[in-house]
Amino acid sequence: MLQASCTSLSSFSLSFSTLRVSKVLVNGKPARYAHAGGVLNVRAAVRGNFSVEVRYSGTPVPVSTPEWGDLGWDELTDGSIVASQPVGAPSWFPCLDEPSSKASYLLDVTAPSSYVVVCNGVLVDGKVSGSTTRWVYSMAAPMATYLATVQIGQYVEVLPDVWAPARLRRLVAHDFARQNQMISLFSSLFGPYPFTKYSVVVTDDELDVPVEAQGLSTFGANHVDGRRGSERLVAHELAHQWFGNSVGIAAWEHIWLNEGFACYAEWLWSEASGGRSADACAAGARELLSRLPQDLVIGRPARADWFDDRVYKRGALTLHSLRREMGDDSFFALLREWCARNRHGVVTTEDFLTLAGHRDLLTKWLFEPALPVY
Repeated sequence: MLQASCTSLSSFSLSFSTLRVSKVLVNGKPARYAHAGGVLNVRAAVRGNFSVEVRYSGTPVPVSTPEWGDLGWDELTDGSIVASQPVGAPSWFPCLDEPSSKASYLLDVTAPSSYVVVCNGVLVDGKVSGSTTRWVYSMAAPMATYLATVQIGQYVEVLPDVWAPARLRRLVAHDFARQNQMISLFSSLFGPYPFTKYSVVVTDDELDVPVEAQGLSTFGANHVDGRRGSERLVAHELAHQWFGNSVGIAAWEHIWLNEGFACYAEWLWSEASGGRSADACAAGARELLSRLPQDLVIGRPARADWFDDRVYKRGALTLHSLRREMGDDSFFALLREWCARNRHGVVTTEDFLTLAGHRDLLTKWLFEPALPVY
């Protein structure tokens, strides 16, 4: 059930992939619709608050993209995974699939009882019925479509709200043992953790990269080794709860506000936990970037460049340069104000420039291809 509001519409469209639609109800009444090419067009006159119920069935398959491969609902060797960023949400539910489109969610999933289901938010209901179990999760805080997720597998709870296959129990317990310390650090630097809880799922399969969802992050078996070899990624996905999930972006061209901040959080955790200082991390990143093409404007990247590693590293360098310019007290006060002012909202790069000031410095890093003098 989708609930929305508008001034006045005679029709509207939702993104929806290949599942079979059998009926569309608008304010409880049947509406005319057409479903083709990944778009569900609905003809109905609406004004003010209205509801849309889409009844559909079938087996979800990922959305195929030329830039990022398959996205959305996908199969594991034993279970399912949802990793929708940036355009995979329509693989399993009809939606206005833009990062600026936020709503609260109720996720109701029934699975065989031998499987654990982990979704965004808090488990509010559940019932075992024969060989199946129903799981109902509520995410009350506004959430973008690409952050909605369902994780299904034969998992055990290794640490509080950390789920993994039993065979990985020891490795996961070690590699995620410092996650609560990360939450404490980031809460002191960015402001209070913005959601009710934070969960982690480690799949039995290998994954190319970990993926954050709202209140939940998913890692592959290849991201645990018992030596905290991927701990920077644990910090990165956690930081997205502030930058990307609570403080969302109005459009994908502002992606550096997600990835640059999360990458910088890696350096902050390294500095605080006895690893390399943020200065050393920044120097290493700048050396790497200096050997790569200087043809990307991270403040306005093309679609194919949204997840280019230069957006991550140069975004983090932008923040480190600003920190050096402002000093620690003023810089971290700025980050806390940014997170508090925009809690559960959406932002643009211009919003950050307006709040942060220092436009000359930031413009060089964000809107000029050449790497600035450090």
